[in-house]
Amino acid sequence: QVQLVESGGGLVQAGGSLRLSCAASGRIFSINAMAWHRQCPGKQRELVAGINSGGRSDYTDSVKGRFTISRDNAKNTVYLQMNSLKPEDTAVYYCSVHSSGGNYWGQGTQVTVSS
Repeated sequence: QVQLVESGGGLVQAGGSLRLSCAASGRIFSINAMAWHRQCPGKQRELVAGINSGGRSDYTDSVKGRFTISRDNAKNTVYLQMNSLKPEDTAVYYCSVHSSGGNYWGQGTQVTVSS
């Protein structure tokens, strides 16, 4: 059984920062990509940032220059550093891990940015 445990969400004022973490545990092999997604109320889930096994990352346009995704392969953990947060970043953030054995999702963590 593979579990993804997310942490780091919370309430922050506009312009502030948060760092999300997502640790994968259990029988998981050959992790390829790791990613963060978010879902705003009434909207579809969107891909925010992804990072492949070689460390190459990509971002949706709205977060470029503000968010940074990184990973620690030894800990099977992916991070999302979020700076200069805006009220429109308010959402439930989900991590995902894509491996040779399957794709897995975290339970989600709420990020709320007040104006």
